Amino acid sequence: MDNLIFDIQVPMEEYISMRNGKEVVKERKVFPSYVLVKMIMNDESWYLVRNTRGVTGFVGPGSKPVPLTDEEVLSLGVADKKDYSGLYEVGDIVEVIDGPFKDFMATINQVDEDRGKLTVVISMFGRDTNMELDFRQVKKN
Repeated sequence: MDNLIFDIQVPMEEYISMRNGKEVVKERKVFPSYVLVKMIMNDESWYLVRNTRGVTGFVGPGSKPVPLTDEEVLSLGVADKKDYSGLYEVGDIVEVIDGPFKDFMATINQVDEDRGKLTVVISMFGRDTNMELDFRQVKKN
C-alpha cells in the first residue's frame, strides 16, 4: 500500500516542564486521538484505513473524510519530510524558528541526520543550555 498511503503523522508540540528543579523539554500531542494520513483515496486504501483497529471515526460530513489544504497541514506543524542532509554542520549558527525558544540564536554541537535532530547550545541569562531540536525548528543564518 506504499503507492497509496504515503505518510501517517500525529501532530506534536514541545513544551517545557519542571523536573527536579530543572527545565525539561517534552512533547505532547496537539490533538489527542487524532492521526493525519496522507493518501490517495480509493476503495482499497479507504477500506484499509477504515478497518484499522482503533479507528472509530473521521472528520468530515458523513462517513468520508475531508482532505486538508496545504495551509491547514502546515499550520498543524506537520509537513513533508525534506532532505536536510549536509545542510547543517557542527559550529553553524542557526535561528530557532519554532517552539518555546523561537527567535533565539543557537550554535550547533551535534548533527543527527538519521533522526533529523540537532543538539544546539542556546545562551540564556548568561548561561549555556543544551537543547535537542528538529531540523525544521531552525533556519541557517
